Formats: sequence, C-alpha cells, structure tokens
Amino acid sequence: MHPPQQDQPKPPIPGVKRLIAIGSGKGGVGKTTVSVNLAISLARIGRRVGLLDADVYGPNVPLMFGVSQAPNAIGERIQPIEKYGVRLMSMGFLNPGDKPLVWRGPMLHSVIQQFLRGVDWGELDYLLIDLPPGTGDVALSLIQTAPLSGAVVVTTPSDVSLEDARKAINMFAQVRVPVLGLVENMSYLIAPGSGERIDVFGEGGGKRTADQMKVPFLGEIALDPQVRIGGDTGAPVSTKTDGPFFTLAKLLEERCNESPSAGPTITIED
Repeated sequence: MHPPQQDQPKPPIPGVKRLIAIGSGKGGVGKTTVSVNLAISLARIGRRVGLLDADVYGPNVPLMFGVSQAPNAIGERIQPIEKYGVRLMSMGFLNPGDKPLVWRGPMLHSVIQQFLRGVDWGELDYLLIDLPPGTGDVALSLIQTAPLSGAVVVTTPSDVSLEDARKAINMFAQVRVPVLGLVENMSYLIAPGSGERIDVFGEGGGKRTADQMKVPFLGEIALDPQVRIGGDTGAPVSTKTDGPFFTLAKLLEERCNESPSAGPTITIED
C-alpha cells in the first residue's frame, strides 16, 4: 500500500510551538490518563501547555480535570478552560453527561478542526491532542490535516495491546508523522505490604516492541490506584506529586529537542 501523500503544507496553529498527538491502537490502555498527567507535568515544569480532547465519542478529559462548565467565546474565538495550568478544550464541555454523541464522520471532522483552529489557545510550548483510540476516520483525518511535530503511542504490556500499538505506529508512519516514542502504561503492580512487583499484563513487551519498530521507548508507568483515584476525582496524581509522568515529560521534551523534525520518521515500504 502506498502511503498517503503529505506534500501539501499544513498551516501552523498560531502561537503553538509544538503540536503532539497521543494515540493508541485500542481503547482501555490509559491513553487519556497519560495525556492528562503529561500535560499537567509539563505545566508544572514551567511549560505553557494546552490539551485538546479529540476523543469525541468518549471525552474523559473534563471528568479527569474536574471541569463541567461550557467554554465562553469572544467574537468567533472559543476561549479554552484553564485548570492546573493547562488550557483545555473537549467535546465533553459541549455535550456533558451520559448523552451519547451520534454524529457521522464529516460532522466530527468539522468540530475537531474548529477545536484545533477556532480556539484561542494563545502562546503555547505544547498543544497535546488526546486522539480517539484506534486508527479510524477521526484520528486519521486530524493527523493528516494538523501540522504535528510528532506522536506518542500508549500501550499496555499485553500482546493484544501491543499488536494494536504496532498498527498505531504504522499509521503515523504512513502519514509521515515522527513517532517520538512508545509508553508502556499499567506496566506492573507493586503489591501492598510486600512491595513485590507483579507483572499483571506481561513483562517487557513495550520495550521489545519499541526496539522491533525502531522507535524510542519512553518508559514504564505502574498500575497505581492513586492514578485511578486522581482521575476519577478530578485531581490527577501529577497535581500532587512528582512521579513517572514527570520523567515522561522530561523525556518527551528531550526527544522534541533532539532535532528540528522532532525525531526520525518510520518508513513503510510499498
């Protein structure tokens, strides 16, 4: 299969230095948890950060930030909601609660473009995009139209998750988006009391996959009840303590600084 042609220049987002997609091959791997805590960690180390929740069918960013109000507009520009030093936009602000979003592709594409270019993001060092899970229409159209600096892929150590993570890496490769690295979430559990490490979903799969796919491995994040509690209560764990997400934030910044293209792009043969 020939990769889609990406020779057309993509207009930059005014004021945004780096636009980074965070994706996964499947749902349930903690992609939004990683996106939220990474954004907060970048803000806490002094970076100007925005987070666009592009998971239009399952927008969980509002819950994880503890935000429920709708954004305001000044003229034709939507004003992002800010909390924990992060500027936020999500379909969950406009379609709150349990009501499902019953929209087809063209409508979704339109609203995502509005969120990307119709929001007054201001001056940002990083705008993170929490993509929908998988490699479907919404994710692909956004990737093909946004001037991405790079992408991060989130997986768990299980073989099922890793198979789908490889598909996500190949998707970014086909649209010539540099893959900044692979993150292994829910990597292991530390047993209370004994401190024993328990590899609930397998061991070392993320590192092996990163090596096989020739992308950087950005590290393991443990299965920690405090991460779940923080997300459920609107007070993410990174607001309270340094931890693996701070390490991830620093590694991501190092990767972005390594070259103007933010890292090597994977090549897919025809």
